[in-house]
Amino acid sequence: MSERSSQVYYSFKIQTLRVESVHSPPPAEGAVQQQQHSEAPRSASPREAAVASPKEGARPKEGAPRKEAPSPTEGARPKEAASPREARSPNEGARPKEGAPVKQGSAPALQQLLSPGDRDKAARDPAPKVFIPSTNSMPDKKFFENLSGKGKAIGVLTSGGDAQGMNAAVRAVVRMGIYVEAKVYFIYEGYQGMVDGGDNIVEVTWESVSSILQVGGTVIGSARCKAFRTREGRLKAACNLVKCGITNLCVIGGDGSLTGANLFREEWNGLLEELAQNGEIEKGAIKKYAYLNIVGMVGSIDNDFCGTDMTIGTDSALHRIIEVVDAIMTTAQSHQRTFVLEVMGRHCGYLALVSALACGADYVFIPEYPPEEGWEDHMCSRLSENRARKKRLNIIIVAEGAIDCHNQPITSEQVKDLVVQRLGYDTRVTILGHVQRGGTPSAFDRILASRMGVEAVLALLEGTPETPACVVSLSGNQAVRLPLMECVQMTQDVQKAMDGKRFSDAVQLRGRSFENNLNTYKLLSTKRTAADLPKTNFNVAVLNVGAPAAGMNAAVRSAVRIGITEGHKMFAVTDGFEGFSRGLIKEISWGDVGGWTGQGGSILGTKRALPGKYLEKIAEQMRTHNINALLVIGGFEAYLGLLELSAAREKFDEFCIPMVMVPATVSNNVPGSDFSIGADTALNTITDTCDRIKLSASGTKRRVFIIETMGGYCGYLANMGALAAGADAAYIFEEKFDIRELQANVEHLTEKMKTSIQRGLVLRNENSSENYTTDFIYQLYSEEGKGVFDCRKNVLGHMQQGGAPSPFDRNFGTKISAKAVLWLSKKLKECYRRDEGNMLHSFAILSGLRNSSYCNDEQFLTTINYGQ
Repeated sequence: MSERSSQVYYSFKIQTLRVESVHSPPPAEGAVQQQQHSEAPRSASPREAAVASPKEGARPKEGAPRKEAPSPTEGARPKEAASPREARSPNEGARPKEGAPVKQGSAPALQQLLSPGDRDKAARDPAPKVFIPSTNSMPDKKFFENLSGKGKAIGVLTSGGDAQGMNAAVRAVVRMGIYVEAKVYFIYEGYQGMVDGGDNIVEVTWESVSSILQVGGTVIGSARCKAFRTREGRLKAACNLVKCGITNLCVIGGDGSLTGANLFREEWNGLLEELAQNGEIEKGAIKKYAYLNIVGMVGSIDNDFCGTDMTIGTDSALHRIIEVVDAIMTTAQSHQRTFVLEVMGRHCGYLALVSALACGADYVFIPEYPPEEGWEDHMCSRLSENRARKKRLNIIIVAEGAIDCHNQPITSEQVKDLVVQRLGYDTRVTILGHVQRGGTPSAFDRILASRMGVEAVLALLEGTPETPACVVSLSGNQAVRLPLMECVQMTQDVQKAMDGKRFSDAVQLRGRSFENNLNTYKLLSTKRTAADLPKTNFNVAVLNVGAPAAGMNAAVRSAVRIGITEGHKMFAVTDGFEGFSRGLIKEISWGDVGGWTGQGGSILGTKRALPGKYLEKIAEQMRTHNINALLVIGGFEAYLGLLELSAAREKFDEFCIPMVMVPATVSNNVPGSDFSIGADTALNTITDTCDRIKLSASGTKRRVFIIETMGGYCGYLANMGALAAGADAAYIFEEKFDIRELQANVEHLTEKMKTSIQRGLVLRNENSSENYTTDFIYQLYSEEGKGVFDCRKNVLGHMQQGGAPSPFDRNFGTKISAKAVLWLSKKLKECYRRDEGNMLHSFAILSGLRNSSYCNDEQFLTTINYGQ
């Protein structure tokens, strides 16, 4: 199990299981774990992304017997005497063979991977023997050992502007706090509630945060407080906290809210002494409540806080923007119109930049990278060129804080008037406004906020008087702690750089991810003239393999345009390896992939067939079209296919070329990458469906839903879907379960029906067990729950593969494919000896997302050499 997966997994358990004491389960014998840094959702969620599965039940009765070693299984209560199992990452959809790893790149290794005559079946084998990169034993996390909040009180508040996902963070803090036996208090209306005290500070229970996971905004309210900016206001706030015994504060807000919290912490001792002198508190309270621990979480849709890859609410805001853009594009295309969209971002252009990248906008204006002098002519020229290429619409995105190189504002109305006057195009302006703040949080934001909430409580419990205030951030795909004021200072430095017209510094201060987004957009938005393009005489083929996944088309578009920019001829292969063998290959141009970013499925067509039985024909087609490099976009079948082509190099010289696989599968089961294109879209589909199902149960009461998800032999969708939807249990292939655990879950749901939350939600990975099928679990729950609750089942099926790709999948597919083609281009230039006309070296690599927990650098290319 990877470090990121174990963090997600235990976080899920903490929020779903109700136990009185916490102990670490013994590590599984022979357990292996991918050593990795951070992932983003997407890391990963920059995209990053990724916590625990929230269970909506009631807290256990006081005096209940303690469970000594809670088993990390999805269910209401820990499994007694859990047997050790082989720990595996949900991303590593197949188990490695015990013993030494498969040797890379040799024909015997492929025979070990695929038994003779059974290659097509191998992709569906529950445990194919494949090479799993760098694995270690599972780390001993401090989620369970030596962690107690007994005698401590935690206050949680939201401050500043609201953001989707704040409720998920509040919920995680409450449940994690209760899990470690601490008292948890809501502080309503932010700092204003802290100053006013009274009914604004209320102790909460496990049930207090049920049914808020899918709610936007913040249920505990948020208000800007002038009184807290004064010492008199902070005196009142300190007095109110001491009365409740609160010395641990979790603040969810922006940089202003977090800066205020840090000042409050620094003044704490002085405030208590003054209160004691005034007789408002006892003198003994000064020693008893000697220091205040502060932990922050950033809730901001603008993603304007430095030190974190993503802030809570950003992904949901992108969802709102892309939904509007997709809708506008249909009407704009009908009437050949130009639309100018204004999005939020007074001081940060993240939303504008990423939405422009996700929809293929013609032009974008952001404050960190203003257009150069004469931008008006450049923009009009680009719009007219696109119309000349038969494009029927133009999209221009403007951040509300957009400026020119002289720090003068650029408004959406100004841009519209310019287009109308210069080009005469029918142009409309749409200002999205607070629509971007509203609505249901995305799956990414729910998971991100849940992970951050768990980490925040850990930070509070481990805090000492010497520990500086910290902020929980997302680095890659892990929740990490960073010094609060250092991040605040860096955020303020960005604005200073923009004020001083040091725009390149401002872009760099935003972080590597922001800079990478900007560079990728610039490469993909402008077509260079033939005279400006380099001439390489290299031919690069692109094909999709395996099941369709949302975001595949964005990846193909990016690959084609980057390849053309690099001077290569790009060829599109229809219907995967099977189409390759039949000669379904044609050259594809810049304009051919216009508008592909937002389309679901696979426009090129994709099939699961492996290349093993077509090797001769594929080699012939590669010879005919003089293919010098290969980009394969797909899932586990693509992974196996690349292994087969690599192993066949000894027999076919045509395969001795650079080859890259870009992972694209809803199952997220490709070894070597923490994320696959399409998984985020599928996860959002599951989450949305579960939300609707839970609403249907709220009317009927006493109903439990059993939901089957895709994923093959990988439990990623079921596990993460359970976390994002607030399920009671998730059954996955990686973690074996038996009839006793099923019975324990039924008993939990029976007890839950006695509370105010009279519904249940259970997710099952489609291949989690050969015998405990969805029908079996449904019948068991129905029989055992007779007279207490009734049961329904839903098989989500192929709806998880369909639909328009999410913003994360569009951007992830775009960036990872661009990186892959740039790598191919580099290897072609390095390794091709023109005088002899052959390859000196050949590589097969997996282009995936693997991030270090200690840096924000997106290391997209994880190289796996299979021979040469």
